[in-house]
Parts: sequence; C-alpha cells; structure tokens
Amino acid sequence: MDFSFDLKRTANASAWRLLPNGWDFVAFPLIICVIAMAAIGFHQTLAPMSTLKTQVISLDPSNLPEYAMRTTLRMLAAMVASLTFTLIYGTLAAKSRRAGLVLVPILDILQSVPVLGYISFTVTFFLALFPGRVLGAELAAIFAIFTSQAWNMTFSFYQSLRTVPRDLDEVSRGFHLTGWQRFWKLEVPFSMPGLIWNMMMSMSGGWFFVVASEAITVGNNTITLPGIGAYLAQAISDKNMHAIGWVILAMTVVILAYDQFLFRPLVAWADKFRMETTSSGNAPESWLLDLIRRTRLIHRLLVPMGWIFANAARVPMRLPAFDRVRFAIPQREKSSRVGDIVWGILVILLTVYVVYRVVAYVRTGVTLDEVGHVLVLGLITLLRVALLIAMSSLIWVPLGVLIGLRPALAEKIQPLAQFLAAFPANLLFPVFVIVIVRFHLNPDIWLSPLIVLGTQWYILFNVIAGASSYPNDYREAATNFGIRGWQWWRRAMLPGIFPYYVTGAITASGGAWNASIVAEFVQWGDTKVVAHGLGSYIAQTTAAGDFPKIILGIAVMSLFVTLFNRLLWRPMYAYAESKLRLD
Repeated sequence: MDFSFDLKRTANASAWRLLPNGWDFVAFPLIICVIAMAAIGFHQTLAPMSTLKTQVISLDPSNLPEYAMRTTLRMLAAMVASLTFTLIYGTLAAKSRRAGLVLVPILDILQSVPVLGYISFTVTFFLALFPGRVLGAELAAIFAIFTSQAWNMTFSFYQSLRTVPRDLDEVSRGFHLTGWQRFWKLEVPFSMPGLIWNMMMSMSGGWFFVVASEAITVGNNTITLPGIGAYLAQAISDKNMHAIGWVILAMTVVILAYDQFLFRPLVAWADKFRMETTSSGNAPESWLLDLIRRTRLIHRLLVPMGWIFANAARVPMRLPAFDRVRFAIPQREKSSRVGDIVWGILVILLTVYVVYRVVAYVRTGVTLDEVGHVLVLGLITLLRVALLIAMSSLIWVPLGVLIGLRPALAEKIQPLAQFLAAFPANLLFPVFVIVIVRFHLNPDIWLSPLIVLGTQWYILFNVIAGASSYPNDYREAATNFGIRGWQWWRRAMLPGIFPYYVTGAITASGGAWNASIVAEFVQWGDTKVVAHGLGSYIAQTTAAGDFPKIILGIAVMSLFVTLFNRLLWRPMYAYAESKLRLD
C-alpha cells in the first residue's frame, strides 16, 4: 500500500476543507459590515464631549443611515446588558427562596418606576465616570434603554426557571448533573423560546425611550446624541411632518434588518429546544442561519467557539446560586427556619427605614389631603390599566395562539408585530389632541388607548412564545382524542400558554403604569389635553419641578403595582407552577 499517497490525499482534503466556498464569499461581506459598524461606533464614543456641540442634528434624510447605525448600536449594547442581567438576577430570584422574597418585589417596583426617572440619577454618574468624553453620555443613554428592556426579559426567564417540567428535572438529577450543568443543559434551553420572543419585545419597546435617551438634560445643559431618537425629537419640535415620515421609513428598515439578521436566526435556532418527542411539521426557517451552515471556512472557524461553550457547560461546578438546597435533616430544617426569621427581620427593618426616609422627605412639601388625593388618582389609573389589560387579553390571546402554532405565519407576522410594538406612541399625540379638541371628547376615555398602545404587545409576544413552544406531541394527542372547540382551549392550549400569558400580563400592566405618565398628559404645540389619573399627576409635578410630589407619585405608583402583582399575578404564577407544568 502506498502510504505516502494516502497521507498526501489526506493533507489535500484537510487543506481543501479550509478553503472558502461560494457561500463563504456571500457571508464574509456581512460579517465585515458588522465588524466595521461596531468599530466605527466604538471610535465615535471615544470622541471629546465638545464634538456633540458642533454636531447639530440635521433633518436632512441623508443623515438618517448614520443616525440609524448609532441608535442600533446603543440598543444592541443595552440588549447584551439586559441579557446578562436577566441570567444573573432571574436565577437568583428563582433559585434562592430568601433572595426571591426581596428580588421579585424589587423587580415589580423597578418596572413601575418611570424609565425617564432613571436618567436624572444616572447621567451625572456616567458623565463623571468618563469626564470630557462622549462615552459617558453614551453609557447613560444605553442605561436608559436597558431599563426599558431588562424587566420583561427577567420575568420571562424567572417564569421559565420556575416551571421546568418535573420529569426533566428528575432526569437531570438522575444523571447527577451539578447545578451549573443543569442550568446550561436544561434550564436555559427550556427558557430559550420565551426569552427570545421577549428579547424581540424589549428591542421594540426600547424605541419608545430612544427619544429621551438621546436628548439628555443635565441641569441647564442638554446633551444630544446623534440618532433616530434625536432626529425624531427635532422633527416634532419643528412640526416637520416630512421628517417624521422619513423617521418611520428609517425605523421600518432598521426593524426589518435586525429581524432578518438577529431574531429570525435565533427563533430558527431555538426551535431545537422544543420540549417534545415528535418533530414539528413546520419548523421556523432563517436564510441567514442556512447560509452560515452552508459555509465551509466560517463554519470551521465557529466550531472551536462552540466546543469551548459546550465544554464550559459540562464543567462539574457546584455553586449555591445554581443548586436548589433540599433540607432533609431536622437540624438543617431548624437552622433554615432560624435563618428565615433573621432574614425576614432584616428585610422588614430595611423596608421600614426606606419608607421612613421617603415619608420624611415627602412631608416637607405634601399634606395628608394631598396624599389622599394621590391615592384616589392611583385608583383611577388602576381601573384604567385593569380594563385595558383585560381587553387586550381578549384580543391578543387567540391571535397569539393562532400565530404561534403556525411557524410560517409567524415568520410573516414577526416583523410587522415588531414594527407596531416599536412605533412610538408620541407620534400619535397630534392626532389624539386634534380629534379630542375638535369633537369635545372626554380625555379620561379617549386618551386611555395610548396607555396600552405600546404595552399590549407584551401579551401577544409572550402568547406567541408559549404557543410556539407547545409540544407537538400534545397537539397530536388532542387531535387523536378528538378534543376540539372550547374543550381544546380549556383542556389543552390555555393551560400550556398560561405561564407565558402571566409573564406578558405582568410586564404589560407594569408598562401600562409607566406609559400612563405620557398618555394621561398629552401636549402638541400649545394645546394640552389632560386625563385624571396618577400618570398625569406625575407628569404635571415633574414639569413643575415639585420633587416631594414627584416622589409621592412614584411611591404611590410603586405601591399600587406591587400590590396588584402580589394580589393577582403572583397567585396566578403559583397556580401555573403547581398545576399547569408540562410534566
């Protein structure tokens, strides 16, 4: 046998596998464009702060591609930060019983605090962290967008960790997987479909706050960052309808771009994590994912990275944050009760101290009559939010199931839903103001749709996630047993999507409270339309600069959101965990 010939043939085959094929030449320009865009954006963040004063926002449409690139990079950076926060915070809240007693209520409060309220507390910090550099203002803008993205992603991941099927959990323990291994091999894959759809919603929801994050006010100085949000703010200020039309077109292009290049590949990739024993007939597809799989050189370059991540997930580490401790020894149960008592006392003392500080500050400019008035306004907004969430649920739950069960339809609806979720509600302010004033309509009724206009999509996206991850073998079993109509909804589909719906309803209601601040107090030019409610109270006191009343309004809003979640949504969560798990 000619061994030299075989060795030469093997060497030639190895060399041939390292050569790019035709698909590589298609994929390489896309990768180079992404790297170049990131490099240009990073270079611009290192520029001196003085460059922002010379870069006046121009309404020339030729500037929109650069503005779109800057805004997209900020939103992607905020998305990376939100995903990191979600994995850490959601894991601690779901796996640590004591931490969950504190972290979950804090999450309820954080999603109820107005996003714009974070800016005043964080801008000064980031500007001082990088003095004289654009990077400080960029980080402040990214943080503001982060606060509009992180909470619903965290709720989704928390819900998934709490509803992992018991049989899969027992199998993982039967294989003696450590908490770290179980986290990456079972819990993260199980949560992936819902998490990706919530990432889409977070990306779209961030558009609402891009305007505020790119026009930052510090004292008497206003720092304007180049971007679509700053362009839109300038167009609204100048009442330039042509520029607003160009903004809508630019947003459409950007949304289609990150749908095709980011979320559609993620949805197609995450389909392999569906919990079922039979394959789905219509799996979601992505041309970009197919392109990467057909490449030769790029695919081989990605193999080492996949090998590193796969082996990192197999490391048998034992970390308290990833392991649920089960006490089987009486002495440990006793020490656990003592620890719970000590922990509860510490939490109560901290809560009392925070409440005392808030009350002491609010008392300097607020009377008891004012507190009673604000509580009544809170009840009005509560009624408005509850009715709107109920109406949105009746509309979007059936449509979400219809879309989620049909991947081909979901691919067509996905970019449209992202655009509608990203459409800034303030673009509709002039329409509402003109119609209400022209026909003398009641603002308490006709301003209400603005509250849920941007938040109703949380329900739709989460229901789509629940329906798309519903096991195909369960659907086949329902068909074989002839389960149809209302019985199919009550026995099969609603229990399967219920945990996802609760997550969407929680984030939608929290977002609705937040949106009430801009929806109950609408202004276009010199015309103002005000509805009765807690949101308009916060908006008016913020405009007046009355900080004790601002703190009072935010505190009352946080109280209502927390009680609403504790009395309604948390019992639903507990019911989903105990009764509706797909075991």
